[in-house]
Amino acid sequence: MAHTHPAQRTAADLTATELLDAYRTGDLSPVDATEATLQRIAEADPTVNAYCLHTPDAAMQQARESEKRWQRGEPEGHLDGVPTSVKDIFLTAGLPTLRGSRTSDPEQPPTEDAPTVARLREHNAVLVGKTTTPELAWKGVTDSPLHGITRNPWNPARTAGGSSGGAAAAVALGMAPLAIGTDGGGSVRIPAAFCGVTTIKPTFGRVPHYPASPFGSLAHAGPITTTTAETALLLDVLSEPDDRDWAALAPPEPTTAGLDDGVAGLRIAVSTDLGHATVDPEIAEAVLTAARTFADLGAHVEHADPGFPDCADDFHVLWFSGAAKSTEHLTDRQRALLDPGLAEICEQGRTYSALDYLDAMNTRMRMGQLAGAFHRTYDLLLTPSVPIAAFDAGPEVPPGSGHTRWTGWTPLSYPFNMTQQPAASIPCGFTTEGLPIGLQIVGARHDDARVLRAAHAYEQTHPVTRPAPPG
Repeated sequence: MAHTHPAQRTAADLTATELLDAYRTGDLSPVDATEATLQRIAEADPTVNAYCLHTPDAAMQQARESEKRWQRGEPEGHLDGVPTSVKDIFLTAGLPTLRGSRTSDPEQPPTEDAPTVARLREHNAVLVGKTTTPELAWKGVTDSPLHGITRNPWNPARTAGGSSGGAAAAVALGMAPLAIGTDGGGSVRIPAAFCGVTTIKPTFGRVPHYPASPFGSLAHAGPITTTTAETALLLDVLSEPDDRDWAALAPPEPTTAGLDDGVAGLRIAVSTDLGHATVDPEIAEAVLTAARTFADLGAHVEHADPGFPDCADDFHVLWFSGAAKSTEHLTDRQRALLDPGLAEICEQGRTYSALDYLDAMNTRMRMGQLAGAFHRTYDLLLTPSVPIAAFDAGPEVPPGSGHTRWTGWTPLSYPFNMTQQPAASIPCGFTTEGLPIGLQIVGARHDDARVLRAAHAYEQTHPVTRPAPPG
């Protein structure tokens, strides 16, 4: 696949940290960056369908206001003037939040921002639009009855992953350097792996979430960017307090502070399959090669895994029940408009009892205990983010795989939603077909900073490669 060449870079290809440096020196302004981003969206989005809503006029107004602040030498906030996208799951004042569903009312834009969007506004990010999601963010690929199929920036015949597929595809192609997404079973890590970008699913509660997700404490919000420095910057912004989330943690120490501390002396485990997953040999080898890099950087690396049980059935109880809850208000006529796969899991979710739900929660507790014991010995765990490369765009599962639901091909992501641990995905190479491979770095609960520190150390020896924009 074609890779971007430095001589071809425009302002749309710069990272958020590069843009902020250029604003400080006066080499670029937020107006320049926003114009370049909107131009890139116009060029690339017809191919990949990453955005479901563009807001160019509002974005340019925000950029002009930011430009004035920078010209006065008085920028406000950590993201002043940086183009940013919002997944169409988050409430955004003045804009409809349709969640990829034909059952949503487009005529009633919400009057308040979700905590993540509120933090972006407070730090003066330039909001350029909302990115696509499968209906109600229910699956690991991105297509919906309302907005169609989102495609992979490296090969548009393949899926971008999901459910934050629009966010990841947008970042990969320079259609805004920063994005916010959600992750209930892998939904920032799967598309980040498939699109060759960087993300972290933070410890549950670190990023305030409101309204509360119907998927309960499986659901996290997190940043999607090109580099770990941007991920840390955006995570610190998103982690600021919001009293609307009753489960939010106390504000943590900034992850940007120790980002350059390296991995020397860390105890790192590597498991290509978590004991039971089937993994493409090419992807397993890429992860083992990445593990050797950590050893070269001074970490103590060995093969081990936490010993998790296969928790798919328990995850389904929690996930399908949440889906059923999120659609319980729909009329029969509205139900007929749902994505057929979503309708199926909602029907299944309605069959579970409270005891079934509590049994699944008990599995989570046991897994959490296993993770806690594991991290007494190991600081971090390395796995593939996804055991396969991006497959054909459109279906929920790879054709011919035998899987019936998206969880069949994502056995390495949703266990860490069950345990609430921080888990990053960073690029670690390409398949022979030129498709990105993701490395998952998992830490103990509340150890988000160490996860990003390790990701940053790896990235310094393996700079990120980006796809060439379409056309």
